[in-house]
Order: sequence, then C-alpha cells, then structure tokens
Amino acid sequence: MKAEDVKKIAVIGAGDMGHGITAAFLLGDYDVVMRDIEQKFLDKGIASIKASFDKFKEKGKLTPEAYDEALARLTTTVDLQEAVKEADFIIEAVPEKLELKQSVFTDLDKYAPKHAILASNTSNISITDIASATKRADKVIGYHFFNPAVLMKLVEVIKGEKTSDESIQVGYDIAQKIGKVPVIVQKDSPGFIYNRVNEPTLLLLSKILEVGHPTPEEFDAAFKPIMPMAPFELVDYVGIDIAVHGLNYFAQVLSEDYKPSDAFEAYLKSGNLGKKTGKGFYDWSAGRPKIDLSKATTEYDPNHLIALQVNEATKLLEEGVVDDPRQIDLAMVNGGGTPVGLFALAEGIGYPVLLAKLEEIYNKFPLNVFKATKTMKEGKIKV
Repeated sequence: MKAEDVKKIAVIGAGDMGHGITAAFLLGDYDVVMRDIEQKFLDKGIASIKASFDKFKEKGKLTPEAYDEALARLTTTVDLQEAVKEADFIIEAVPEKLELKQSVFTDLDKYAPKHAILASNTSNISITDIASATKRADKVIGYHFFNPAVLMKLVEVIKGEKTSDESIQVGYDIAQKIGKVPVIVQKDSPGFIYNRVNEPTLLLLSKILEVGHPTPEEFDAAFKPIMPMAPFELVDYVGIDIAVHGLNYFAQVLSEDYKPSDAFEAYLKSGNLGKKTGKGFYDWSAGRPKIDLSKATTEYDPNHLIALQVNEATKLLEEGVVDDPRQIDLAMVNGGGTPVGLFALAEGIGYPVLLAKLEEIYNKFPLNVFKATKTMKEGKIKV
C-alpha cells in the first residue's frame, strides 16, 4: 500500500489528542471517522474541532467554504466496528495505559480491513508491545503527534520490531500530506526522540527539589528571560502528576536513576498538581504566576539544560534509535518551537563548554543518566 491508496481515516478517541488529530486530517482533505465510547465525549470533541476551525476562519486561514467542507467530511460513532470497517489508516488516541491500548488494538485487528495500517499516538509506550496484541505487527506503527495536534508540526513515526518499511513510509508520506514534519524513529525506544531528550531535565528538577535549593522560583527566574515558560512553571502547567508518572515510567523501562524524589512525590500526595488544581510549585488561582527575576539563581544557567539534552540526544545516535543527528534537530525544533536544533546549538556553544556544565551536574548528582557519553566527549557531530 502507498499513501495515495489511503482514502479513509479512523481516529479512536475524541479527547485532547483525538480531536486535534481528527481536525488535522480534516484540514488535509481526508474523510475521517472519529470514535469514542460515549456520545458526550464525541460531542465535546466536535465542539473543540469547531472551536479550532473558528479561530482559523477568524485569522483568514480557512475560508467559510473550506470550513464547511472540512466538517462535512467528519463522521462520528460510538461503535468501534462501524468506525473502522472501511478505514485504510487508523490512529488510536486513548489514555496512556498499555493494557487499554492492547485491548483496542486486538479489536482493531479483528474489525479493520486486512490492508489497514494501525497507528498509535502513544507518547512513550513501546510500539512492539502494542503490536503484540495483533496478527499484523508489520502494519503497526507509532504515530506520535504533539499537543495541540492541529497546530504542532512534529509527528514521530516509530518503527516497532516487526513494522515493515512500507508501513513507516505510508505514515511518513501521510504526515507530510497534511502539512506536518515527520521524523522516523528507527528503533522502538522509551520516549522516542522528543520526550527522551527532555526527560533528564525533569530528573534534574526532581533532584533540585530533593536538596531544597535553589527554590523553583529562584531556578525559573534564571531561565524566564529566554523561555516562554521556565522549567518548573512548565511542569506546573502540564501537571505534576504527569511529570511524576513520566519519571516512574522511565525508571521502569530505561534507568532506575529516573525514580522521582520523595520531594517531588510529596506534591502528588498533597494533591497540589499545578495549574489544574490551582496550586503546585506556584499559585495559579489568580492566573499565570509572576516570577520575580531578581531572585535568579547563579547556580544554574541555560547551558546546563542544553548540555543534558545534547548528551541524551547522543545516546539516541549511539543506540541506533535515530541514524542522523539532523533528524533529532528537526524533531526538537518542530516539537517544542525552539528556533535552532540541539546539535546546531552545541556547535555554536562548543562541546567543551557543555561538557564542563554536564560535569558540574554530575558532581552534584552522580547518576549514570548525567554521565557524559563517548560521543559527547568527542564532540564531533556536524549538522
């Protein structure tokens, strides 16, 4: 099968990711069936798609005709069998639980046409494990969109152990067709590219909380002038529960070093999870917190975080998860909106500077995750 053979898309799940992915495919001229387990979830998803399209229309990015045409290509149902019976390409966007995803994939395998490719929008879970629930592991791919999916450009196209090159190519070509920037992940590995590269930063925050200095505000104040959202503020925004869950997952599948500190876990136990509960590291009850820049720590600076990210990115190359550093740079630019890729940044700053920063972190927190790789020490990567 080739990308041009794909006429009908099914999206399983109408939540934040599901409706965003559906909207992206509708704007890409595809017929889409969106399915969820209850009508109320579908109604909410449809309302969110319309809200996205309304914004595009207001900004002149979508004509009234294109708006109506896009919505006319959308069908919804609560019946999974009905949703996928004519689908050529199916994207699952249900909660991040392996057993749930596997049960969905068992049903998809049963009800979808034999030629259909089954894609998972998981952000972390092994594609090989998900594919094991089907009899078509060659047609199962990872298809990781970023939130909000209708706007964000990056799609990580992930190869499971048995995924065929043809299935990966179809996923890659379709992502391009709907105006996304796909990056191929050659080897199924925790966190794929973007989340894997960022996880050591989260581990550092966890360790900083453990030692009690600098405070989240003192740390963030050093980063705020160059970032739309400083690190602790961003964790608050996304949810402390999600951050702790991510660290626990990495601790299970990648390295015990990632185990969240008791100080981090304490926020979870207190129920102060950040923006969604009104309080986390900051008080959100009156809107976005004001960070006092005069409190900026001198203990850490942006190069510490860049050093951590570049070092983790070199592990992806050493492990064969990605075979081209330019693909990692492409992922980081399009996944997080940074103007320059990591390796391009490292060339500009200089590897000796970043190595010294990495050693400072390792001396404070002697964890293997923070240890410089052979590739990092050599510092010869060119992009």
